Amino acid sequence: MLSVQARLLTNDEISAAGGTTRADTAHDARASYADARYGQSFLQSAFWADFKALHGWKPLRFELTVCSDAPSVRAARAAAADKDQSSSFELSVLLRSFKRFFSIAYIPLGPDTSLLELAQDELQSFWIRTAEAVKPFLPKNTLCLRFDPPLDFYSLDERGAFVRSISKPLVKSLADIQPPDTTVLDLTLSEDELSANMKPKWRYNIRLAEKKAVSVKACGEDGAEDGIDIFYALYEQTAKRDGIALHAKDYYRSLLRLAKREGEHSACTCTLYIAEHEGEALAAVIVLFSGKEAVYLYGASSNNKRNFMSAYLLQWTAIRDAKKALCTSYDFYGMPPTDDENHPMHGLYRFKTGFGGKIIHRPGSIDFPLSKLYAPFSFAEKLRLFYYKKIKKLFRR
Repeated sequence: MLSVQARLLTNDEISAAGGTTRADTAHDARASYADARYGQSFLQSAFWADFKALHGWKPLRFELTVCSDAPSVRAARAAAADKDQSSSFELSVLLRSFKRFFSIAYIPLGPDTSLLELAQDELQSFWIRTAEAVKPFLPKNTLCLRFDPPLDFYSLDERGAFVRSISKPLVKSLADIQPPDTTVLDLTLSEDELSANMKPKWRYNIRLAEKKAVSVKACGEDGAEDGIDIFYALYEQTAKRDGIALHAKDYYRSLLRLAKREGEHSACTCTLYIAEHEGEALAAVIVLFSGKEAVYLYGASSNNKRNFMSAYLLQWTAIRDAKKALCTSYDFYGMPPTDDENHPMHGLYRFKTGFGGKIIHRPGSIDFPLSKLYAPFSFAEKLRLFYYKKIKKLFRR
């Protein structure tokens, strides 16, 4: 039998350092165990919640207490020296209200079940119990609780089988908020091993960029403000060239400003890298560092001097910096699921996978409906997706 209880944390309980609470000594022991053994995604950090709060989302943070007779949960309790026979961890929930008509609650890349180590047949029960525990704290007009389970599959068949196993009251969302497919580098390898794992052409392109005197500068939290205009100008070129959507410039500027403002009090930092040749910006990326993970969040490149291969040297510089920062993984964060030449983002797939990381497939977003209005909302979302994926692209050609 599995049960989940949720307690809404107060602002005083949320530490500025990465959003870790210290409600009591027992919880401190459990949190230390979880941090040391697993470490949640940056999307579950207080930093990311603060960032999304700047753009229309209301962050809520809960302490979840899980009780279960499952052997894995008992083992976790024993390892955490938990005397109250339960396992606790924190959960970030983002709430978005659309005027006064309805709201959507969203758990980005959570809830994390790694500490519990539940079997796959126990996961859906855990998700349902979690949604039921959080529901009383949400507005009454909330249509659904949407979440991205942090489950890694290494084949499309495995992921497909899992998604097909999802059953009511859970529903596979038509829209994935976070990219479900990615490739991740293992930074516990040496630089020589990382280089050896790349495709030969990628190593050649890095050397070519260096030979052509492409330079890369890392704009830390103090210098990133000056580089955001350069980054955004490149991003506009990229969006027009590849037919992708982008946020307003202030969205990216606010991310860098928040990282600078929170500074050493945050578990997350951001670095803006810019590749240049003879004073001309050719490419730029924003990389987020959170605990032991580095994440390539946003990237852009110029239409000029594309044969200088600046994007390759740019990534290699960020990867080496991530190793120096003692990160154990570098997530390229988002790409098509397969090497399909007909996919409009096939070039992105080839670029990211060429660095030799492990390809990961996640289930994508799953909904727990909370209202009878969920069905018409889902239908409207389907029409919106059809417009952006089919109709709007016709006008770009």
